[in-house]
Amino acid sequence: MTTPGCSEDTTMPETPRQPTDSFTRRLRRSRKTTAVGLYPHDLHPGLVPGISVEEQRQRFGLDKMVFFTTATIIIAFIIWGVTNPVSVSTVSSTAYSWAMGNAAWLLNLVMGLGLFVMLFLAFSRFGHIPLGKDDEKPEFSRYSWVAMMFGAGLGVGIFFFGPSEPLAHYLSPPPNTVEAGTPEALHQAMAQSHFHWGLSIWALYALVGGALAYSTYRRGRPSLISSVFRPLLGTRHAEGPVARVIDILAIIATLFGTAATLGLSALQIGRGVEIVSGVGPLANNAIIMIIGLLGVGFIISAVSGVARGIRYLSNINITLTLGLIAFVFISGPSLFLLNLIPSGVMTYLDELLPMMGKSLSWGEDTLEFQGWWTAFYWAWWIAWTPFVGMFIARISRGRTLREFALVTIAVPSFILILAFTIFGGAAIHFHREGVQDFDGTADNEQVLFALFDQLPLNTLTPFLLIGVLAIFFITSADSASVVMGTMSSKGDPAPSKVVVVFWGLCMMGIAVVMLLAGGETTLTALQNLTILIALPFSIVLILMTVAFLRDLTTDPAAIRRTYATAAVRSAVVRGLEEHGDDFELAVSASPAGQGAGAGFDSTADRVTEWYQRTDEEGNNIEYNYATGEWADGWTPDQEKR
Repeated sequence: MTTPGCSEDTTMPETPRQPTDSFTRRLRRSRKTTAVGLYPHDLHPGLVPGISVEEQRQRFGLDKMVFFTTATIIIAFIIWGVTNPVSVSTVSSTAYSWAMGNAAWLLNLVMGLGLFVMLFLAFSRFGHIPLGKDDEKPEFSRYSWVAMMFGAGLGVGIFFFGPSEPLAHYLSPPPNTVEAGTPEALHQAMAQSHFHWGLSIWALYALVGGALAYSTYRRGRPSLISSVFRPLLGTRHAEGPVARVIDILAIIATLFGTAATLGLSALQIGRGVEIVSGVGPLANNAIIMIIGLLGVGFIISAVSGVARGIRYLSNINITLTLGLIAFVFISGPSLFLLNLIPSGVMTYLDELLPMMGKSLSWGEDTLEFQGWWTAFYWAWWIAWTPFVGMFIARISRGRTLREFALVTIAVPSFILILAFTIFGGAAIHFHREGVQDFDGTADNEQVLFALFDQLPLNTLTPFLLIGVLAIFFITSADSASVVMGTMSSKGDPAPSKVVVVFWGLCMMGIAVVMLLAGGETTLTALQNLTILIALPFSIVLILMTVAFLRDLTTDPAAIRRTYATAAVRSAVVRGLEEHGDDFELAVSASPAGQGAGAGFDSTADRVTEWYQRTDEEGNNIEYNYATGEWADGWTPDQEKR
């Protein structure tokens, strides 16, 4: 690849880093129009084509501080939970009550921030910035990209909450809204469900995924949450204690968020086992046995290396899930659902801002509703952001920030809204028609199987649902464990299988603790612990947003756009002044301080430091961006893990 503006001299010795005292900074500003050598590799920051992580000389391996610190915390928690679950329940309930009264606003802030920031970036001057190098094309077709993103958006939640949540809101609407059991309650129920599963979730995923993709594939940093913070931490502290604390918090959030998902999967599978076997309600011990059996499946998948097989299982699961949604639509109240889809979506969009504004100021009833529904969902999504963010970052390489933001927010949101409308709308319809009577006390698992019991093939569908949920359990545990292995191995995309299995077992251990701490109210423990873990990580996400935006302001494409705007504006004014209507634009040198970059310090460290190439020890080394050659002859295939 040839980069315009690169110096033709590729044999010059490494240029020493310039001192950073105020005198030198002033000297740089006065000489920057002529002193090309002040730039790393004699390359103006506006001409850098981007750096992919594979082009950097990273040294992967287990980060002992991150791994052992996190492992110690998690193992201690699991031991505490197994030996004294009542204590865990008491402490988590007390802490939860305090958190909901004093910090629930933080969860609302983060979810709203994700939506507004990503919409701003999509339509701003940063929207054209690629999540990769300038000449890089997307790895996947748009159809495959959307299909994989859709796969990331599917999970046990569609089955656990899809039929039951809209029904619950219909029977008991959110405080200060509508009367239960009315047409208004129907549409409010759909709007509230869409609020919990729609735009806000995917905007937050897009924020984390976009920041990671940009940091990894355009700035060449390791695939770590802490890498996004480099504009705030600086290169010197990029691998210091603060960065490691960030990665530790990301792993802990992922552990608890995924453990909550595994716990819900086990509860749902347990209900299915009750139905197909005809036994009475299963105790927690039986649910724990289910987790153990599924854990064996996870270990086999993690150590066998059959990644292709897991991918095929995931594709099969997505197909089955879509098939089940279509099955309910076709064999259920199709006409009712066709009318409900647009009505529910429009009510959701109309109520979006009011629902985002609900908090303690609306009273204790609203706070209780938020704690049971909205705050739990927000915490769940926040805890999942490192996992889903890293996944969509990997599949979105080469997309522009605008396309990435709009598609990531819109497409999965629409699919989930469609699924919840079909499952939830059918459950509400059957209740209204008296086909299936719910008195408001039915649990989430019961509603799912009761819904499919009213449809054809009801002797087969319980087995199918159990199979889908089991595959979701195994693939979620497998994928999340790999992500945590990467985060605890300095960004290694292929971490040790031992590390991967360890994190998977920790997830299952936390799920068991959640079940034991919950007793007869298992879901309450899942919710309380997830909310408590998500609160500190919310602060990480806010700071990540600041770091991401700061990164974008010094992006080469943003610099070029700034220069272009200034140059054209100045040239047009000058052309009109000197030639009236008869002028054209041409590139030529301008007087010092009057050019396109007059108001921009292109030699500042925050603009140039990131593309100074280094060896494995972090020492500066000369590199030719035009040819891709390192001064010491290193090539990517020499990289050794």
